[in-house]
Amino acid sequence: MSSDQTSRTTTTERLSTKTVRALPASIATPSYDRSRVVPGIVHLGVGAFHRAHQAAYVDDCLAAGETDWGITGVSLRSTDTRDALTPQDGLYTLAIRSSVTEKLQVIGSITAMLVAPEDPGAVVAALTDPRTRIVTLTITEKAYLRAAGGGLDAAHPDIAHDLANPQMPKTAHGFLTEALARRRAAGTPPFTVLCCDNLPANGATLHRLLVEFAQLRDAGLAQSSDVGIADHIAHQVAFPSSMVDRIVPATTDADRARIAEELGAEDAWPVMTEPFCQWVVEDNFPAGRPDWEQFGVTMVRDVGPFEDMKLRLLNGSHSAIAYLGLLSGHATVDRAFADPAIRQFVDALWAEAIPTLPEDAGLDTSAYTAELAERFANTALAHRTAQIANDGSQKLPQRIVASAIECLEAGTELVHLTLVVAAWIAACAARGKTLPEGHFTDPLDAALTALLGEQLPANETVTAVFDLAGFARDHAERQTLIELVAVHLVHLRRDGPTLAFAALGI
Repeated sequence: MSSDQTSRTTTTERLSTKTVRALPASIATPSYDRSRVVPGIVHLGVGAFHRAHQAAYVDDCLAAGETDWGITGVSLRSTDTRDALTPQDGLYTLAIRSSVTEKLQVIGSITAMLVAPEDPGAVVAALTDPRTRIVTLTITEKAYLRAAGGGLDAAHPDIAHDLANPQMPKTAHGFLTEALARRRAAGTPPFTVLCCDNLPANGATLHRLLVEFAQLRDAGLAQSSDVGIADHIAHQVAFPSSMVDRIVPATTDADRARIAEELGAEDAWPVMTEPFCQWVVEDNFPAGRPDWEQFGVTMVRDVGPFEDMKLRLLNGSHSAIAYLGLLSGHATVDRAFADPAIRQFVDALWAEAIPTLPEDAGLDTSAYTAELAERFANTALAHRTAQIANDGSQKLPQRIVASAIECLEAGTELVHLTLVVAAWIAACAARGKTLPEGHFTDPLDAALTALLGEQLPANETVTAVFDLAGFARDHAERQTLIELVAVHLVHLRRDGPTLAFAALGI
């Protein structure tokens, strides 16, 4: 967050426990006594999405009298959220915006904020607190530190640090493992770990990565009583999977000014979002959980089909809109989606991806895509295409590549899916040229910049990018996929999306 994001006028007081009581009656505020709320959840990665999604659901539960589920928020790197919310006693405004209305609600479920690099011991203490029964995570795909093959990147410097310094961790892996080890030693039951990031089978994926990390830790602590934590995590700790969905664009200074005028008080970091909100969770919480379902959370035995539908239809089309939108000069999703060519492309993309979803899961894909179209057209959100474009190398495997592989295996058409991958490569190459330098970022940026600067033929470029990102690694259809992507890249290089769309009959 920039320095001007926490600047305040001299005439407006800050949102806080004191000032919230004087807000206009039209603004919803916490109806419960926040001083009686007990911390029962630790959340790693307190960003805008968490504050628009899980924290809002928990706020509803607190209002219903479930006061033992307050949230202790943890930032694993930045101080921005803590610096914005702590002077406000953890309060912030959630602005729920459609194209025609805006509803403001003050959320009070975050009762404390910690910054891990400043005081890792305080974070471990919060995780070890017997009152903590659930740990939730929204740390983004790249923070899971996976190697190209999907396993733990044991060579990552932060993983090496946490293995050498288990009591002073940096990563989610290190914090969770150290806290679970301390709880086991103290005879405290383990907390449930609830991943809320867009990873395939996210609970099972995090479980596997944490066991891998703990095995390395066990090997390094051969003479310690902590040995055996990997087996404990493997067999005694619950990792339910979940699927989350809500569009949360970045907050602008214009948003802050508008919210301050409505509140009559300044909020350093309000959160913008849409009316739609979905959370599907596998019901596996040995230590207990809030009664989320009374507020719209879907508790299920298997979240997989819901997750696949969201990843392939929402997230996949979001990536398509982002990269094709950037290449077409559209700064926001609603403007890109209003482009007739992109709109037609998204419909065709959905038609390719829908057959890859399980037929027997009871998914209503027609209703879902109709709802997506309405959400993408929401002019109030101004969801930036550059924001969605970040971290493509981490997102595209589950959003696009998985569907493309399944189409190839089934012998069905996939020309639209492969254009999305080509558009990502072209958008990366356009930074510093037709797009601003650093307009969006990727964990592989250094290598991508060097590779794309070589001006190799399209097929060689795509092959090198697939090698770098690990797309379709070792799959029998990998070369076919590369060739299909390369055809689109030729068109994009020659005349941008116009020629690429024309080749598809758009």
